Amino acid sequence: MSHVMTAAVLTAFGGPDFLQLRDDVPVPDVQAGQVLVRVTAASVNNTDIWTREGAYGLPGDPDAKAGWRGSIEFPRIQGADMVGYICNVGNGVDAQRLGKRVLVDPAFYDEASDDANPIGLLGSERHGGFAEYVLVDDERAHDVSNSPLIDEQLACLPTAYGTALGMFERAAFGHGETVLITGASGGVGLALVQLAAARDATVIALTSSGKAEKVTEAGATYVVDRDSTDVEKNILEVAPRGLDIVADVVGGETVASVLPLLREGGRWVIAGAVGGPIVTFDLRRLYLQNRRFIGSSMHTPAHFRKLVVEANSGKISPRVAETFPLSKIHEAQRFFQQRKHVGKIVVLPSIGS
Repeated sequence: MSHVMTAAVLTAFGGPDFLQLRDDVPVPDVQAGQVLVRVTAASVNNTDIWTREGAYGLPGDPDAKAGWRGSIEFPRIQGADMVGYICNVGNGVDAQRLGKRVLVDPAFYDEASDDANPIGLLGSERHGGFAEYVLVDDERAHDVSNSPLIDEQLACLPTAYGTALGMFERAAFGHGETVLITGASGGVGLALVQLAAARDATVIALTSSGKAEKVTEAGATYVVDRDSTDVEKNILEVAPRGLDIVADVVGGETVASVLPLLREGGRWVIAGAVGGPIVTFDLRRLYLQNRRFIGSSMHTPAHFRKLVVEANSGKISPRVAETFPLSKIHEAQRFFQQRKHVGKIVVLPSIGS
């Protein structure tokens, strides 16, 4: 193994020029309780773009340049999602782990419990997977050696499917309910569609008309064109009794217009704000009907273990929209930001000898 590797390194908040592809990054040394993973596939997420741009703001200053939890230590190797093979282990780690294919939980938690909250992320608070190798805690590397999914599919799971699963778990999503999913063609949105369909839900997907066919293939019962002149009317036509849950990754004007469509006791769970972070709505429409508004940031350790079970069973089948070599990380992010794709964009690090 070489002592240096290729990696996509963020040097400061800003445009694509601040994400530099370097081939002289030292391969990290393995410490006690850690494993070194040779990365074979890593997917692109909104968080990679927003972290580079410093687009998360700060409490009291929504326009401040910041990562999702505040300040970031530069330089930082980006990339939250990855799958690969354990090639070195630290003291205290079972040597039989060597060679295992693993899916990495990108989150760091506030406590050692099943319901812990994520307070850090690979590619943000620690170095991530847009590199030939990544160093992670042994307990964060989950064995998927026997999963029928290929590496590119497995790399789609951690953030998108972890976030989707966390949304449904926190919203206590039950079998057979009616759910509206915004941004249904994106990474998290398509994961929500698949997971909801597996729960025998009536799945109403809000997306552009050009992506309707592929979203339907993922399990949507109905597709509503987000660009239609009367979105609320179109939703009620397919869900005349209203919605049990809205799983939202868009935010913006959708919140105020669709909130009244929730049934009594309905839940609105939100994990993104690509349509705008600042919203205005009538609070009376929330409390008078005992509706609940739930913020959901990624997943808990228990949620991620459930995701690994799903991955190993082959019950979910992530859609890979496009792959790029690590050397074309900027092209991959540009393609991602055009939002013409359905599914996930995956980066494939080129591993040297």
